[in-house]
Amino acid sequence: MARIFITGASGFVGGAVAAHFVAKGDEVKAMSRTPASDGAISALGAEPVRASLGGVEAADLAGCDTVIHCAAYVEAWGPLSAYWRANVEGTVQLLDAAKAAGVKHFVHIGTEAALFFGQHMRDVDETYPLALNSPFPYSRTKAHAEARVRAANDPGHGFATVVVRPRLVWGPGDKTVLPEVIAMEKSGRFMWVDGGKAMTSTTHIANLVRGVELALAKGVGGEAYFVTDGAPVQFRDFMTRLAGTVGVELADKSVSGALLRGAARIIEPVWRLFRIKPAPPITRFVASIMSRDCTIRDDKARRDLGYVPVISVDEGLSALAAASR
Repeated sequence: MARIFITGASGFVGGAVAAHFVAKGDEVKAMSRTPASDGAISALGAEPVRASLGGVEAADLAGCDTVIHCAAYVEAWGPLSAYWRANVEGTVQLLDAAKAAGVKHFVHIGTEAALFFGQHMRDVDETYPLALNSPFPYSRTKAHAEARVRAANDPGHGFATVVVRPRLVWGPGDKTVLPEVIAMEKSGRFMWVDGGKAMTSTTHIANLVRGVELALAKGVGGEAYFVTDGAPVQFRDFMTRLAGTVGVELADKSVSGALLRGAARIIEPVWRLFRIKPAPPITRFVASIMSRDCTIRDDKARRDLGYVPVISVDEGLSALAAASR
C-alpha cells in the first residue's frame, strides 16, 4: 500500500487522481486550504492536510512515500509574480519538503503549454525545448517549474522525479473546458477561431490518471512523458461533440486568429496600464493557443511505460452523453 500526498485534490485533475488511488486501497493525504476543500477531499476518501502551496512542511508529508503535484496557478489573468510564486516557488518549496520528509517518488503534472511561446506545435515529443522565455506567464512558469522538478531528481538519495504532460484534459468532473464553452455559448460570446480548423491532441481524465499511475511504477527519474487519447482531432469537431454531450449546439460564428491575436496585443497593455481588475475579454495566451495547431506524440510513454489509453475519445464522449441524460 502506497502512502501518497496530493496537491490540487479539490480540483479536477487532483481530485480524479486522489479518487483513483483511494479506490486502489492506498493511503491518500491531500493539501487543503479551506474548510470547503476539507469537505471535498474527505468526500473522496482522502485525509485533508491544512496547508497551502509554498507552505507545505516536511511534517505534513510524514510517512508518505509519494507526492503527486497537481496544483498550479491557472488563472486566465494576473501578474507574472502571481504565476511565479505559485507555479515555480511553490513547486520548489514542495520539492524541498518532500526531500526533507524522505519521500521517494515525486510526480509533477506538467502541460504542453510549457513549450508554447505562440507558435504552432505539430507532432511534438519530449525532445521539444521548454519555453523558458515564453511571453505568456502560465507557459513560462510551468516551463521553469518542470525544469526544477526534473533537475531535483536525485537517485543517489533515492528521490525520483517524473513529469506527466497531458494536453486539453476533459471528461467527467471537468471544471474548466466544457463549463467555460457552455457559459460562452449561453452568453452569446462563443466564436470559433479560424473556423475551428486547428488540430489538437486531447487527454481524457482517465487516461491522465493511468499515465500518472504508470509514471509512478515505471517512470525514469528526471524524465517527462506526454499522455494523450491517441490520434489528433480537429478542434471544431471535438468541441462540437463535447458540447453535444450536454445538449448544447455551438454557434457557427468565427473570428480570424490573426485579428484575435492583434486585438489581444492591444488590449492586454491597456488593462495592465490602468490596472483594470476583471480579466480582459481576450488575452494573448488564449488568442494564441486557440489559433495554433497543437498535436502531441506519446510514443515515449507507450514505449517506456507501457502506456495505452484506457478510454477512447468516442467512448469518453458516449459516456458523458449517457451521464447527462
